[in-house]
Amino acid sequence: MLLYIILGLLIHLVFFASIFDIYFTSPLVHGMTPQFTPLPPPAKRLVLFVADGLRADKLYELDENGNPRAPFIRNIIMHEGSWGISHTRVPTESRPGHVALIAGFYEDVSAVARGWKENPVEFDSLINETRHTWCWGSPDILAMFTKGASGNHVFAHNYDAYSEDFGAQDVTKLDTWVFDNVKEFFHAARNNQSLFSKLNEDKIVFFLHLLGIDTNGHAHRPSSRDYLNNIKIVDEGVKEIVSTLKDFYGNDGKTAFIFTADHGMTDWGSHGAGHPLETCTPFVTWGAGIKYPQKVLAQKFDDTYLQEWKLENWKRQDVNQADVAPLMAALIGVPFPLNSVGTLPVDILNSTDLFKAESMFTNAVQILEQFKVKMAQKKEATLPFLFTPFKFPVIQGLVTLLLTFPPSHFVGYLLLFILGVEVLVLSFFYRYMLTAGLIAFAGWPFITPLWTRAKSTSLSWIFFCLLLAVFPLMPVVGRKPNIFLVVGAGLLVLLLSLFVVTSVLKRKDSFVSEELVLHLLQMLSTVLSMCVVYGTHNSLLKKQGLPLINQVVSWIILASSFVMPLLSPLILFDRLFSILVSSMSTYLLLSTGYEALFPLVLSCLMFVWIHMEQETLPQSVVFCKQKVSSIQFTYNTDITQFRDLYLDDIRRAFFLVFFLMTAFFGTGNIASINSFDLASVYCFLTVFSPYMMGALMMWKILIPFALVMCAFEAVQLTTQLSSKSLFLIVINISDIMALHFFFLIKDYGSWLDIGTSISHYVIVMSLTIFLVFLNGLAQMLTTKKLKLCGRPKSHLT
Repeated sequence: MLLYIILGLLIHLVFFASIFDIYFTSPLVHGMTPQFTPLPPPAKRLVLFVADGLRADKLYELDENGNPRAPFIRNIIMHEGSWGISHTRVPTESRPGHVALIAGFYEDVSAVARGWKENPVEFDSLINETRHTWCWGSPDILAMFTKGASGNHVFAHNYDAYSEDFGAQDVTKLDTWVFDNVKEFFHAARNNQSLFSKLNEDKIVFFLHLLGIDTNGHAHRPSSRDYLNNIKIVDEGVKEIVSTLKDFYGNDGKTAFIFTADHGMTDWGSHGAGHPLETCTPFVTWGAGIKYPQKVLAQKFDDTYLQEWKLENWKRQDVNQADVAPLMAALIGVPFPLNSVGTLPVDILNSTDLFKAESMFTNAVQILEQFKVKMAQKKEATLPFLFTPFKFPVIQGLVTLLLTFPPSHFVGYLLLFILGVEVLVLSFFYRYMLTAGLIAFAGWPFITPLWTRAKSTSLSWIFFCLLLAVFPLMPVVGRKPNIFLVVGAGLLVLLLSLFVVTSVLKRKDSFVSEELVLHLLQMLSTVLSMCVVYGTHNSLLKKQGLPLINQVVSWIILASSFVMPLLSPLILFDRLFSILVSSMSTYLLLSTGYEALFPLVLSCLMFVWIHMEQETLPQSVVFCKQKVSSIQFTYNTDITQFRDLYLDDIRRAFFLVFFLMTAFFGTGNIASINSFDLASVYCFLTVFSPYMMGALMMWKILIPFALVMCAFEAVQLTTQLSSKSLFLIVINISDIMALHFFFLIKDYGSWLDIGTSISHYVIVMSLTIFLVFLNGLAQMLTTKKLKLCGRPKSHLT
């Protein structure tokens, strides 16, 4: 049996890895010949402003008084240049957005393994093709293009990484630092002959990365005064830089300007997915080679943006984000980035028809060069005999086996099983399907003897199933933060703890004092979590940052949550309750709203499930049936006590998979970047640290999974179900789901469509592997016992 399990795991690991080999191998190729327009370009230099996290609507709309929020940019739109929306693609993160703008392609998908932070492979960019480039801004962004640049023609000026603090009092300094340093740079150049000469050459770029808006959006939301005021500061800064350059170059008319953003932001301050608020960014360009504003009577766009922004009479010219790279290359006459897939927006160019035609031809040849290299590589690496039709000798045998069951039972169970699997599959697309499943679960006692055998337990099951069914109908976590709900969840945990402490005091055994101290410590931990959450929230609202004492207490609570459960008795409910309270102390610190109640309700349902499952077993199966309150966890379980599989065990395995999916999608789609809210980790840190923040959010995600698996450890113990047998059933269920998603994988359309289809397949395929990890974690939490002060472990009697 063990050999088969290991073999099955290895096969699933191969299937899992095959997806990454097929879909997440870098599509970038090298060895293309650089292509550039042979005619003189309209501009000698280009200034690129990228306002990180700036939504198009927040820039273009009028403020509450009917005045432009960005008057300088508004004036450009009406009198000097062209404007529109730059449509980004997922993932709407800083790295992919800047790569699309400056390199012209929508990110190397293999960068997903590096969190979109580092260059997985070398790629060409506009900056690499310039004669000289000067950059100012965030060290994370500038490093992407300076590290891979050939030669020493790229000069980066960045602030310290610790300046990117979401809890700082004023993050607009991230933008004013850039503007001040640029102005000082040009002032110093007048007294530096070498620098002055470089600045007066052609084919040069000035790149200004402005991070303040994004940071304010994460910390305070895009509708906040901080975010909107930051836009005004950026607008004024752009005006000053334009004036500085005109003064430095004597207004020679050879400077082109582009103002845009890498991505937008949702109303709740996150980005990464494909909502229009995240993918619609501003695009304003003016100066050398750019058409002047064109007044029109009607426009071709179906949205209502033009009317809302009062710009319906100025021609809007939308672009795809990757189109900006070939536009910049054409404007200053450098080779198009070798890996670019952007299409030159010729309607924006103010040049001769010959220049437009030559530029379009260069653009086409540059893309064709990539195709030629890719085709050559495929031809060299592909063996023709591998492309043979798959022979299909196996469904008939399976059907013959299934038909050995009585027809009525076979059809009924088959329909229920298919319906259950389809609900699980649909829950990946529609969270409310989990609600439908939980409502169906609530009716389980009525079709079994449970309703007459254990009516009070059945009523509890119905109540908590219906209560848990509410969560998938709620908005995704982070959209509507509510600290009072977090505090309320903490109060409920304290109330339950008081009830348990009362029951402990009624006992008369030698471990009451030790257990009582443990419960009191856990209650204290819960109280501290509530105070830290409330205090941190208020401190950040006042822009006073994260208090050090709150940060220290948060990390202590997190560390203690791993130890506290291991000090509790091995009695089933005592240990499970200790795990719940310790987990909730940490979960409260990582919560921003209603999700703080989710593990509590889920755990209550798990406690009832344990009782329900024992009630389903007849005395003939469990010949020495114990009360649940007297059962203890033990690691060395006697294998002779395990029984053979019954048909009802398939239902138990299905319940496990369903509850795991509920933990997965109950408060949002954790498969989507958009469901992550950085505010969840503000009790631990506010300075941007992707790996630490990611680890904390992953632990928040794991807590509901761990609670489900610990409960199922109890179910296995009370029903004498072998974990190996369960494992085989879960493998079958996950493989059937994986087969659905295998046929739903897309190799066409947007990156979002392709990536989502692959992620669904990978999630289901990894369920088996993930279950092994969760099972090990649950066994450690339920069966291990730490002894203090030399006291002996309790033993089974």
